[in-house]
Amino acid sequence: MADDDAIALDGFLDEETVPGDLHGSTARFRLTVSPTDERADEMILPCSVTDSELAHAVIHDLVPGDKLRVTGYLRLPRTPDEPMWLVVSTLAVLETAPELSDPAAVATAVIERYGPYVCWFDADTTDVEVFTEGGTWVGTAPEPNDLGELLEAFEHRQAASGEQ
Repeated sequence: MADDDAIALDGFLDEETVPGDLHGSTARFRLTVSPTDERADEMILPCSVTDSELAHAVIHDLVPGDKLRVTGYLRLPRTPDEPMWLVVSTLAVLETAPELSDPAAVATAVIERYGPYVCWFDADTTDVEVFTEGGTWVGTAPEPNDLGELLEAFEHRQAASGEQ
């Protein structure tokens, strides 16, 4: 394929990377791509790396939550039972995932992205702390089911104040 056929996508590493073969000379991972920050437009794209040096870096250096820019070629399915994936030729880490200072909290908490929002779910409480991806405090929802109301109220406040 020609170099101008390659596509570039920005997204977040969805989960741990895995070796694509027994020797670790290839790698696979899933990239969460959200071009418009609307949850309906979000997709999870399987990716594969066949370059052994890049595969080593993917397996050993990346962590879930890293923001990546990948360039490669989209492999479309030829039959209904084949998957679609991106064959990655280059990869750049745009932002590293935030490190959590308390290792015990990692086992009992989860960070989830909802478009431009980051939610902290703690297993010890029903409260959900919400921030924008830029780090602005949105608020705390008393229950996960109350997230919609919290985000809607925040967006109304932002619109009323003229902020984006």
